[in-house]
Amino acid sequence: MSTSRDDFGIVIRSALLQRGAKQKFSLFVLILLSLFIFILDNSNLKPIKVLRSLINDGVYRLSAVSSSPIKFSGASKDFFVKHIFTYQENERLRKELEDLKSKDFQSSFLEAENNKLQDVLELEKKSPYSVVNAKVILDKNSPYLNSVIINKGSNSGIKLGMPVLNEGYLAGRIVEVNFVSSRILLLNDLNSRIPVTVSPSGTQAILSGIGKREPSLEYLPDNFILGDKENVVFTSGKDGVLFPGIAVGKIVLEDNKKLVKLFADPDQINFVSVALKQQEDSGAR
Repeated sequence: MSTSRDDFGIVIRSALLQRGAKQKFSLFVLILLSLFIFILDNSNLKPIKVLRSLINDGVYRLSAVSSSPIKFSGASKDFFVKHIFTYQENERLRKELEDLKSKDFQSSFLEAENNKLQDVLELEKKSPYSVVNAKVILDKNSPYLNSVIINKGSNSGIKLGMPVLNEGYLAGRIVEVNFVSSRILLLNDLNSRIPVTVSPSGTQAILSGIGKREPSLEYLPDNFILGDKENVVFTSGKDGVLFPGIAVGKIVLEDNKKLVKLFADPDQINFVSVALKQQEDSGAR
């Protein structure tokens, strides 16, 4: 036992002799301090417990503060990720809403077009003519020239000069025929001239387009006087092309000029009926 203690003392003295005076003192103080802390840590004295608690609290607080930037960066990352995801989701929902609105508008358009087509088909049943129904695919209106292109041509039996009806009223005549398309010269075009008769007097005249919405009545007799009743204009059929008796419009006065307010509004023509020939029973009547 004594030999072990002597050996330990020899080791300590040897370590101390190998260093300078300051290093020897520091090492000795550190050893004593370590022993003192070890004894205090294992003691149950109340002041030591309080001190230990304070030290632990300080260490924990420092650890929390030092880890705050990491937590902050993680929270910031989550925030931006959620924000970007929310933005993308909002864009997706907005696009879906626009698609639904577009489909709804498209449905409304198709419904309106279908209703218009049903009216055309209903008029076809009552029409005294054999007709070919067509849709306007191109409008060539200009300040003075007014014509439209339809989606039917010679393959449907359409020929030059045939009258074109809109809602049963004269809208124009065929001036160009292709295999699957035709061009209609509207009544208000500058080049439009058709013979008409005025009811109820039976006066003959020429309906001339003047580039405005209402064409003009020309070559009326000097003694022509408008009657008290509505003066309705019909085709006379004197040109040998247009069928007689197709309603055109009624006479209106504007600056002492006799114009015709057309029954078939040239600005509202979407579907037309090209009159191929008169029905046989209609001609017999």
